Amino acid sequence: MRNLEQTMKDLSPERRKKIEARAAQLIAEELTLQKLRRARKLAHQRVAKTLGIGQDGVSRLEKRVDIMLSTLRKSVEAMGGKLSLVAEFPDRDPVVLAGIGELD
Repeated sequence: MRNLEQTMKDLSPERRKKIEARAAQLIAEELTLQKLRRARKLAHQRVAKTLGIGQDGVSRLEKRVDIMLSTLRKSVEAMGGKLSLVAEFPDRDPVVLAGIGELD
């Protein structure tokens, strides 16, 4: 029985690079808030200042498993990003949901 390492060794360097790039892309798509902040090279202090909360508040936000969409949106925006919410169904293209988690 062959393992992944053996299979990868048998691939061309070009094919290995494509596979590694796709793996990195998939991993990047699945980040926690903490890992996202670190990937953006942002300190707790900077995000806390932008959100108007303490550093401990940022730490608590990053550890939450259940977070309000408006809070998540503010956190992502504090890191310089924009939050999009997408609904995926097996029988149609993904749908971007608008107006959810926005504060007027």
